[in-house]
Amino acid sequence: MTPRLGTMRLACMFSSILLFGAAGLLLFISLQDPVELTPQQIPGMKFSIRPQQHDGHLRIPTERITQDSPSGSPRGLQLQVPDQPRPHPKTKTAAGSSLRLRQRRRRLLIKKMPAAGTIRGNNSSSETFVQQRPHTMDSRWVSLHQSQQERKRVMREACAKYRASSSRRAVTPRHVSRIFVEDRHRVLYCEVPKAGCSNWKRVLMVLAGLASSTADIQHNTVHYGSALKRLDTFDRQGIVHRLSTYTKMLFVREPFERLVSAFRDKFEHPNSYYHPVFGKAILARYRANASREALRTGSGVQFPEFIQYLLDVHRPVGMDIHWDHVSRLCSPCLIDYDFVGKFESIEDDANFFLHLIHAPGNLTFPRFKDRHSQEARTTSRITHQYFAQLSSVQRQRTYDFYYMDYLMFNYSKPFSDLY
Repeated sequence: MTPRLGTMRLACMFSSILLFGAAGLLLFISLQDPVELTPQQIPGMKFSIRPQQHDGHLRIPTERITQDSPSGSPRGLQLQVPDQPRPHPKTKTAAGSSLRLRQRRRRLLIKKMPAAGTIRGNNSSSETFVQQRPHTMDSRWVSLHQSQQERKRVMREACAKYRASSSRRAVTPRHVSRIFVEDRHRVLYCEVPKAGCSNWKRVLMVLAGLASSTADIQHNTVHYGSALKRLDTFDRQGIVHRLSTYTKMLFVREPFERLVSAFRDKFEHPNSYYHPVFGKAILARYRANASREALRTGSGVQFPEFIQYLLDVHRPVGMDIHWDHVSRLCSPCLIDYDFVGKFESIEDDANFFLHLIHAPGNLTFPRFKDRHSQEARTTSRITHQYFAQLSSVQRQRTYDFYYMDYLMFNYSKPFSDLY
């Protein structure tokens, strides 16, 4: 046998072995379950601060993070693992279609909310300060305690019905930018302008030991000083800790009345900010044949012109906290407030709150008016006089603009022709 012939036979044998091996591998693969050949993907675990049962009370929702749990995690941190059973694709599609239909129906019917049944909201841990003391209250506090329970019930029902997605959102610094912190008595106060906020900040300064009396604190110190810290100035852990353990409160006011109060304060008196910034833009857009003097100073804005600006989706200058919605300022569907006061009963509500947090006995809520003190406070009667300048369509659109505030804080329709 020649060397050349031997080499050819070896090559043929090697090729045959390779072909048989490849055929065997293909046969093996064809007989396997494809699922077994695919690496199993373990869903990533996310840490989510969710409402959590603790001593009979629920933690508030705060913030989600997607990193490993630190050794000193804030209270209320709950390890959340995605559910393993997966719905059948057809079931999932049907559920999605049903959800979209419900959401569409809710949008269409939001103006026709029926009286809802009791829906238990998320009680924060600090709510114990109201719930644990009914037996120790004087009889004069009992009705105020009951009012608190009713206000929070109505607010939570409105949130559950029309802001359900809010409870799944993370709290960001923007959501707490209007919240002031008083650490000594562990109080968080969400500022709603034109609802007693100036005097509330005075009270917080006295509670913090920054002043001995509310009467000693000037208006500029209250609004332009830096004595009180805002919650968004703290780091994430500081925000989470205070939201989870401090007593959270806000005070609200009838929306139309609050709007008129803001207009009177900012546009009917000399103002070096609101006239040039808002007044000039409003007059230039909504007043036909505005005088040069009016366009130069921004003074003399009329209430109907102000309402045109408010309702314009393409308004020439942005929103302002003095007439923005409470639901945007304080995020009550995201942050579970322990105490909801009303401007209409501010003295009783405020002093009840001070009693509950064990404030000094000589500290009461001040009632003085430090700006335009000679001018009458904005009342329901004055509010109706201003709104009488508007058409019925403008009144309806303004009511629609503040509808969630009316709904959430249980205020009645201010005019009988509103729907």
